[in-house]
Amino acid sequence: MPRTPRSGTRSWYWPAAGARIAVFPTAAENPEREGALTVANLNRHGAQAVVVPIAPRLAGRYVRKVAEDPALAAFVRSAGGAFFTGGDQARITGALRRPDGSNSAVLDALWSMYRRGGVIAGTSAGAAIMSSTMFFDPPPDVAPLLKHGVVEGKDIAPGLGFIGDDIFIDQHLLARGRFARMLPAMLNKGYTLGLGIDEDTAAVVAPDRQVTMIGRTGAIVLDLKGATTDKAQPQFNLSNARISYLDNGDRFDLVKRSFQHGTGKEAVDKTRPEHRAALFYPDILGNTAVLDLLVKLVDSDLQRAVGLAFEGPASAAPERGFEFTFTRMPDSGEYVANREDAYSIYRIRMDVRPVRMAQPLYTAE
Repeated sequence: MPRTPRSGTRSWYWPAAGARIAVFPTAAENPEREGALTVANLNRHGAQAVVVPIAPRLAGRYVRKVAEDPALAAFVRSAGGAFFTGGDQARITGALRRPDGSNSAVLDALWSMYRRGGVIAGTSAGAAIMSSTMFFDPPPDVAPLLKHGVVEGKDIAPGLGFIGDDIFIDQHLLARGRFARMLPAMLNKGYTLGLGIDEDTAAVVAPDRQVTMIGRTGAIVLDLKGATTDKAQPQFNLSNARISYLDNGDRFDLVKRSFQHGTGKEAVDKTRPEHRAALFYPDILGNTAVLDLLVKLVDSDLQRAVGLAFEGPASAAPERGFEFTFTRMPDSGEYVANREDAYSIYRIRMDVRPVRMAQPLYTAE
């Protein structure tokens, strides 16, 4: 059975008793410490976890040579699963891929283990590598990517692609306001489906491509299948996208793009709305802001909510920003577990348009 993870953004199964798990602390700043902690945690739950010593920060080891070690590759190939710790995802792809982009012996072994039914899992950076494109070295703030776009090889780069080529993965989504940075990355690479996992949350992807959410918070699903952009407009814009929020226990079918809410939830009672005032957030990229706004929208008598995204006055072009409009549609799904005040929110329309704010700002007298 899956268990709620202790921290971080994860995409994994807890191991069956006695499972041999290859732990990769490759992304970690302190791989010795991170590897030891992860092994101890997995073993407490009945696994037989072993550290795979492939990490740029691991003293005394030439990482690319270790990644070609035949004995290490044989161990990984025979394992029941692999777990990648958090840190810097660029360290993972840089260590496991050769300079020409081909797979190292250990990466080939990971794919062999995966194809015969093994589980590939990861937290934070270890979750980011799961899609075929990942964020590589983006700016810490989200707004610059909306304003200036993503740069191939700098902001985004190839991931390892274990989840497939049809879905883009990002992590720390709600806690760091990252839902919006997925949009320019997805458009740049042609993705129409994105899954952004929050902290203290697991996205369990089954062989039939059913995703089940487990954990304290949840995940954002972005569907751009019917979305359009005005290419005559030089700044980022997007019309008719869909945004959904998956809560603990919810399921999402990656193939059919269908949702199933968790047990104990009922449709939101639209005859007794909680919120009646106009919904407007001045910082939609703030911590959990997009979820807060969506929850208020579906538990209101309103059809629309608006949020803004701007950078500070010291940024490049501070007058430029974006307006996010969220609209309830006839096929939107809105469910709540009243006892826990936990919501599942599906297929809310999202439109993004560039806006300007007069600069400089003055204090009113």
